[in-house]
Amino acid sequence: MAMVPKLVSLYRRSGADVPFGDPVPSHGTEMEGWFWRLSDPDSGRVVVALCSANRHSAGDWSTAAIALHPGGVVRSAAVDGVQADQQRFSVRADSDGDFIDASRERLQMVLGDTRVDLTFREPYEWPKPFGGGGVFSSVPFLNQYWHPYRLGGKASGTVTHAGRKWNFSDATLYCERNWGAGFPLRWWWGQAHDFGDADVSVAFSGGLLELGPLKRDVTGVVVRLGDRVLRITPPALVSSACDVQEWHIDARTARYRVELDGRGTAEGPHVLPVPLPAERRNIDTDYEYLAGTLRCRVREWGRTIFEGTSALAGLEVGSRPA
Repeated sequence: MAMVPKLVSLYRRSGADVPFGDPVPSHGTEMEGWFWRLSDPDSGRVVVALCSANRHSAGDWSTAAIALHPGGVVRSAAVDGVQADQQRFSVRADSDGDFIDASRERLQMVLGDTRVDLTFREPYEWPKPFGGGGVFSSVPFLNQYWHPYRLGGKASGTVTHAGRKWNFSDATLYCERNWGAGFPLRWWWGQAHDFGDADVSVAFSGGLLELGPLKRDVTGVVVRLGDRVLRITPPALVSSACDVQEWHIDARTARYRVELDGRGTAEGPHVLPVPLPAERRNIDTDYEYLAGTLRCRVREWGRTIFEGTSALAGLEVGSRPA
């Protein structure tokens, strides 16, 4: 039995996870990413924070960013000396005044004149044996993996920018992971959880999936309706049409159908960094609206079981050089 943890660790180094495994700690792939998104519908404020652990022969480094709405604020950096634990969720980096300390229960991040200090509670744990990518979560050596590990929860604390402080008390929280060889050549993404009084969280992620010579655009959708989680991923039928202004997703199985229609705003998107791990640098090719509009309709056996619209949705498209 002592060999089992070692075998699981070796398997995770391929990017894949065993059923009922924990995808949140680092796998040790070329790029390991973590993402937090919280919103407060009463104030209309949205905060996005992200960090990564990028492998490099000269020393591992992190892509880190904080984005705020309203205000159009983005602060990003390449932070040297990142350490990401492969047994538990712990990411730390401290270089030239920039600082990251992330765990399941807390996030502290300082990038220039912007600081995040948040604690998390009431997590909604992922209930399924496979991660957000479905059965593909257990396929080794894909170029990219995705897992929305926190489809609900509360965030409290402060966000400070240029001397101005935002206070949050039980803001709605969403967290996810992505990892692999790096970002795909192109991708699209969205997330929302502010649907009035409904206890609903929606996320989708798509991009060009590669496995050796095989290449295919794929999209996955996850919806939490109260205590029920729906995940629709290939080989189920999922179609997508996304650009920098509109997002349309139609995901269906024999039992369920999820339709998502998103739209950006006149203010334009925030521009976030994308890591190029082997080149030890970031490029600004990730375009994300922090407060777009997302309409969601969920049907079961043809009957609508949820329909709502969020005006604080995250909507994103991006690309990287070939």
